[in-house]
Amino acid sequence: MNTMPWHAEHWMRLQSRRERGAMPHALLLAGPAGLGKRQFLRRLVKGLFCQEAHDGDACGQCRSCLLFEAGTHPDFVSLSYGLRKDGVQRSEIVVDQVRELSARLAMASQFGGWQIAVIDPADAMNAAAANALLKTLEEPSAQTMLLLVADAPWRLPQTIRSRCQRIQFQLPSREQSLDWLEGEGLQDATSALDAANGNPGLAWQWSREGALVRRQEVRKDLAALAGGRGETMEVVRRWLDNEPGQRLWFAAQAAADEARAKAAASTGPCASAMDSEALDAWYMAANRARDALRGPLRGDLVLLELLARWR
Repeated sequence: MNTMPWHAEHWMRLQSRRERGAMPHALLLAGPAGLGKRQFLRRLVKGLFCQEAHDGDACGQCRSCLLFEAGTHPDFVSLSYGLRKDGVQRSEIVVDQVRELSARLAMASQFGGWQIAVIDPADAMNAAAANALLKTLEEPSAQTMLLLVADAPWRLPQTIRSRCQRIQFQLPSREQSLDWLEGEGLQDATSALDAANGNPGLAWQWSREGALVRRQEVRKDLAALAGGRGETMEVVRRWLDNEPGQRLWFAAQAAADEARAKAAASTGPCASAMDSEALDAWYMAANRARDALRGPLRGDLVLLELLARWR
């Protein structure tokens, strides 16, 4: 994937600070998934470690670059979901992980340059872990950089957010998004961008993964349920077996399109009998259901409750 053009302004600002020797000790990379936050982060880290960087970009050939690409750079550490003692992956980042990270950053750099730590997703830290991170943020060591990545930065405590320089990734213009997608070789760029609600990164990913087919399947399922032709439990089983979160995204999108069609006195894509108020309520319920799938509730019951309300 080529460099995303909507990164350019953020990149130029950071490189200007680097040239002045005024790089922040903590950065929060925030914004919707799909806009390349992690690609931007990797490019930044590689450039900071590189011994022959040009305009902030790594040469890719020096010892630091080779070690980083191999995942063995001694001055880089990345923190994400760890494993519990029983070998099951945790659903949050816990305090012991952050304490270990802080102890690592207190050590001297082995290459005599930057020490860089990444917490991704930072919004997965529990309260104790976030509190443990505060001391590191308040008393940074020289040439130490902490990079936090968050798709949902509002889940981070204000005490954490206020101690980081924030880089906010916003959706680019439709024209810029389409130009980039077409440059990436997408034949269905317009449809993919519509499916992703204007998010070019998600559009690129979903087009490659067959998500546009799933989008049409969701609309057909909702149309069948609205017309009394579908079996709710069958739809629940199929959705649950194949990208249920994404299908709920498309279901909410279909409800929004239905509501717009009602406002224009036309027939929507799913021919729902619900009025605009009911469609708005269903749209919100679909988004809540998508969040609920990440929790302890049974997915089949979450979907059944939602789809039973569709008319």
